[in-house]
Amino acid sequence: MLTAERREELAPIIRAHAIAWALGRAEAEEIDAINILQATLLAMQRAVAALHIAPELALVDGNRAPRLTCRVQTIIRGDETVPAISAASILAKVTRDAEMCEWDARYPGYGFARHKGYPTLEHLLALDKLGVCPIHRRSYSPVRDRLKT
Repeated sequence: MLTAERREELAPIIRAHAIAWALGRAEAEEIDAINILQATLLAMQRAVAALHIAPELALVDGNRAPRLTCRVQTIIRGDETVPAISAASILAKVTRDAEMCEWDARYPGYGFARHKGYPTLEHLLALDKLGVCPIHRRSYSPVRDRLKT
């Protein structure tokens, strides 16, 4: 619900005041291989494993829990109601947006810096014109459909 500018303002404050924080990710190839839900759970596992302090409890936005060595509590719409989940969401989004800007420079013409990888009309037209690039998730229908033609 926050603007990109507000997330950018909050991210360094969150990093500075958090007891611990870490990011986890899954690559496009992993998403294609195991699906977005399983890749998301894998990224959560990686983030928790990267923490310098072992948590006793992980609060997770949604209704699916990753397998962790600590207790897990899922909270539907937790990013709207739980400050720790909101903070984690902000850090993830700021990192992803920055990555999309880097990819925009590496793969010009797709408009990644503007649409951040969402299937906007601009992105779909770029796929038609330029084809699929290495960061595209081949299991997603707009990409998959274009690979068939």
